[in-house]
Amino acid sequence: MTGFLLSIKPMQNPILQPDEVASYHRNGYVIPSFRLPADMVDPLQITLQQLIDANPGVRPEKLVSAHLEGKNDDGVVGSRDFLNLAMYPPLVEMVSQVIGDDVALWGCQVFCKPAEEGYETPWHQDGQYWPIRPLATCTVWIALEPSLRSNGCLRVIPGSHKDKVLHPHLHEDRTDLVLNQALQADTFDPTKAVDLELQPGQMSLHDVHMIHGAEANTSGIRRTGVAIRYMPTSSHFDRSLHPAQGKSGLTLNFATRPLWLLKGRDVCGLNDFVTGHRASH
Repeated sequence: MTGFLLSIKPMQNPILQPDEVASYHRNGYVIPSFRLPADMVDPLQITLQQLIDANPGVRPEKLVSAHLEGKNDDGVVGSRDFLNLAMYPPLVEMVSQVIGDDVALWGCQVFCKPAEEGYETPWHQDGQYWPIRPLATCTVWIALEPSLRSNGCLRVIPGSHKDKVLHPHLHEDRTDLVLNQALQADTFDPTKAVDLELQPGQMSLHDVHMIHGAEANTSGIRRTGVAIRYMPTSSHFDRSLHPAQGKSGLTLNFATRPLWLLKGRDVCGLNDFVTGHRASH
């Protein structure tokens, strides 16, 4: 099934500047100068509303696997438009600049926080939830609507990725959270948090070990971003693992999650690029 072993044509010029690459490795995140053009953002905003309308029984903060067209195994009716976005060559090029030339796409989630009632995202590390060993992923978080401090933008703890350690997470039973696993309070200093305010088309890249979260949206302005997950193929997407023991607060079915090899080769030789694919994908 070689259709899922893609080859994104290398771009002649790098997208990230050297100082942006250095900032990513130093701080665990970067907001690049590159942004999506308006002629890409405008149609994606229409797709976003169609996605929300197609999933009336799913909280808009929890639109997992939005890139899988039709009803997926995570319980969401997704759209091919988000898969096309994830394969957009400048995004793949940026990711390869920070994780290497062998890149696989393995996830895409839309986080839409409705005005006045958007759920809080507790402080966490993404690796708490993911079956990737050794743990490695770059997330590209793209704003489709203004993402501001006032409506619950992403917040990060700079440098918290450096020790590459997953800190203890505690289960939260609250029903107004995007995720139900929150970092133990004494593992980081929230006063060092930086707000990543973004306008539509802007994006941030962050490391899998980065401590981050987002406040609830109590403003009158909806906030939406799409988070696309890429990993280096030196790591293994191990479908036999069950991180967070099913208590993440999200419906996740990693056993049938499809992967796409977007660039290079499968370095570890263990990744399965067949499972989960349908003819329409």
